[in-house]
Amino acid sequence: MQRRPFLLHGLSALGAGLGLAAGAAHAQGSAWPQRGLRIIAAGAAGGSADIVARLLADQLGKQTGRTVIVEPKPGAAGVLAVNELSLAPRDGHALLVGVNSLVSEIPHIVRLKLDMAAEIRPLAELACGGLVMVANPALPARTLAELVAYARANPGKLNFASYTAGTLSHVMGLQLNQAAGIDLTHVGYKGSTPALQDLMGGHVPLMFDGMATSIPLIRAGRIRAFAVSTPKRSPLLPEVPTFTELGYPRLEATAWMGLWVKPELPAPVQAQIRDAALKAIAQPALRDRLGEIGFEAGQPRTPEQLGASLKADYERVGAVLRSIGFQPE
Repeated sequence: MQRRPFLLHGLSALGAGLGLAAGAAHAQGSAWPQRGLRIIAAGAAGGSADIVARLLADQLGKQTGRTVIVEPKPGAAGVLAVNELSLAPRDGHALLVGVNSLVSEIPHIVRLKLDMAAEIRPLAELACGGLVMVANPALPARTLAELVAYARANPGKLNFASYTAGTLSHVMGLQLNQAAGIDLTHVGYKGSTPALQDLMGGHVPLMFDGMATSIPLIRAGRIRAFAVSTPKRSPLLPEVPTFTELGYPRLEATAWMGLWVKPELPAPVQAQIRDAALKAIAQPALRDRLGEIGFEAGQPRTPEQLGASLKADYERVGAVLRSIGFQPE
C-alpha cells in the first residue's frame, strides 16, 4: 500500500517529537494545565481504556486541582479517538489513552486515510499486560506440550479465536503454528466478549486473549490457561508459565496502555504531562486497582523507548500477516 512508507516515517519520528516544537514553547507558554483537562479514551465506556483513563483522571485531578473529564470514543478500532485528538488544540489540555495497537497493529488491519504514528505520540506507559492462551476445559490437553501433541495428531481439526483478525491475538496463533509445526485454524471475532462466549460454549476450543478479560473466567474455572506471553510470569497468574519457559520465545509479547499526545505539542508541556502521569502511576491505590482489572502498572520507559518498541512491533506484526497474505479491510 502506498501509505506504508508514510507510516514508517511516522514511526521513526516518534522519538523526535519532544524536540520538534521546543521553539514554540515560549510563544504558547509552558505552564500546564491552565484549565480543565479532557482525556479521550480509545474505546467504549466501561472498556479497558475507559477504566484506565478514569484512574488517571482521578490522580491528575488531585495533582493539578483541575477538572478532568473522560470521553470514551469507540469505533473504527481506535481511529475515531485518534482523529478526535488530532482536531483538538495543541496545548496539552486534550490527551488520549489507548493501547499500543493503535500504531503497531491497526494500520495493518484497516485501510486508513491518516498516518496513526504521525498523529499521536506516546508519552507514558500507564498499564501493561500480556496475552494468555486459554481453552475450553473440555479440550483433552492440560499443558501446552499436550496441546501441541494433540494438534499434531489431529491436523486441521483445532480452531483458535482472536478478538479481532490481524491483531496480536491472531498473530500469536500464527506464530505458534510456525514454531510448533501445527495447523490451528483462525476464527476472527469482533471483540473479546463474543469470542469468550463461544469459547465457553464449546464452539471454538482455543483463544489468545488479553489477561484483563480472561482472568475472571480462569479464576472461576470456566476456561483453562496454558501460557502467558509476558517475559516473566505474571503476578496476576503466577501459576501459569510463560511461552518462553515452555520453549516458544517467539511468542513473547506485551501489550500496553499508553498516554498519547499530539506530536507537535511544545516540549516543556510534553515533559510536564509525562511527569504528572508517572506520578499518577506511582500511587499505590492506582496500582492496586490496575491489578484488580488484570493489568500491571506501566514501566517508566521513555517516549523514545516506547517509539522504538512500536516500530519493532509494527514490523513484526506486518511480517507475520504478510506471510499468510492477510489484507486490510
